[in-house]
Amino acid sequence: MTLESLTYCEQLVMKTVWDASAELSLMEIVQRVNSKYDKDWKPQTVSTFLARLVRKGYLRHYRQGRLFFYQILISLEVYKGELTSDYVRFWNHDNAAEFLCTLIKARPLRQDEINRIQDFIKNVPQKE
Repeated sequence: MTLESLTYCEQLVMKTVWDASAELSLMEIVQRVNSKYDKDWKPQTVSTFLARLVRKGYLRHYRQGRLFFYQILISLEVYKGELTSDYVRFWNHDNAAEFLCTLIKARPLRQDEINRIQDFIKNVPQKE
């Protein structure tokens, strides 16, 4: 699956929606994105970003009474997976080890992270 890329502002809005535990209305998204990312966006600005996210297939909207709510169509996990794969392919010559070494040089891993990775690797089928 190839996802359409998101602008930085679209990412902020989408991350706000992904971080929510329930579907949000426009005004809830405006309040949360402004609060979390120190923005002063008006509802029309956020509405424009949401319309783009709907057009790109990340969200769908529906009306309930006088309010529009936004439902996630592309999960955060799918998005992160696609973004990471693209990054590794482009910047690291499709070499995951090179990517991980660069990441660890930038920020050393905590022991709990190392343990989690080791547990994960034990359960991953190996490619020949």
